[in-house]
Amino acid sequence: MPSLELTGGYRILSYIDPSEPKHEKLKSLLFFLLKHRSSHVIPEFHSTYTTLFETLEKELADKGKAAFTDPSDQAAFNFLARALFGTNPPDTKLGSDGPGIIPIWVLLQLAPILTLGLPKFIEDPILHTFPLPPFLIKNDYQRLYDFFYESAGAVFDEASRLGISKEEACHNLMKILFPSMLKWIAGAGLKLQARLAEEVRAAVKANGGKVTMAALEAMPLVKSVVYEAFRIEPPVPLQYGRAKRDLVIESHDNTFLVKKGEMLFGFQPFATKDPKIFENAEEYVADRFVGRERSC
Repeated sequence: MPSLELTGGYRILSYIDPSEPKHEKLKSLLFFLLKHRSSHVIPEFHSTYTTLFETLEKELADKGKAAFTDPSDQAAFNFLARALFGTNPPDTKLGSDGPGIIPIWVLLQLAPILTLGLPKFIEDPILHTFPLPPFLIKNDYQRLYDFFYESAGAVFDEASRLGISKEEACHNLMKILFPSMLKWIAGAGLKLQARLAEEVRAAVKANGGKVTMAALEAMPLVKSVVYEAFRIEPPVPLQYGRAKRDLVIESHDNTFLVKKGEMLFGFQPFATKDPKIFENAEEYVADRFVGRERSC
């Protein structure tokens, strides 16, 4: 587990075992947030990304090229903040700095298990021998914390009901796949993009010209594109946990006995890119999950 200085001195939900009482409380708080703001997600998504792509199209028309990564990261952060907290980051003291702070904060936590592709004699001493010092992100983390603390009023009321302090709740709220998904869609070519556009326009038109849950249910290719992005590039590829009892784990070829208390490590792509389950497992197949015949 990374230094608690990176999470305000609290063990946040990601590092709390399900058997611990605090786990259920914090999980309930996050589900409350999703339910409480559920009606805002689609409208804010539509508003945020309409603005993003209109800006990109104007830049393309004016300059012949447009940067995508930074504007996309900013849009993702703005969307989440507006959808979940009703706050527009550029209108606060945080401004447009949020997307730049988050990767550094995450890097400091994941450094011990990250690889940058450098030679081991360089990478191991820098990343894998000593934890990176939290002071590198302390001031920026405080700015991020202040933003969430000032934005999440209703969530704190629920936290208080559950017996969670405002401070601990805030640190747990500060824990983004959409840019990755766009990467795979962009790389899949114009044919897929045209099919997606046709499907989305038809579904939206059939639902009164609005993006609704019913419209999303009528977009099997869109859903498959999302599932395939999760499959080929899981957002949380590394997972750890201790066995709570003796158990037997079976693979295609072997059986493994795991004793209670032993540490388990899971590398998600081993399963999501298993060639015995997924045909052409290393390839992004956009319609892989369309229809039962493509369920694998």
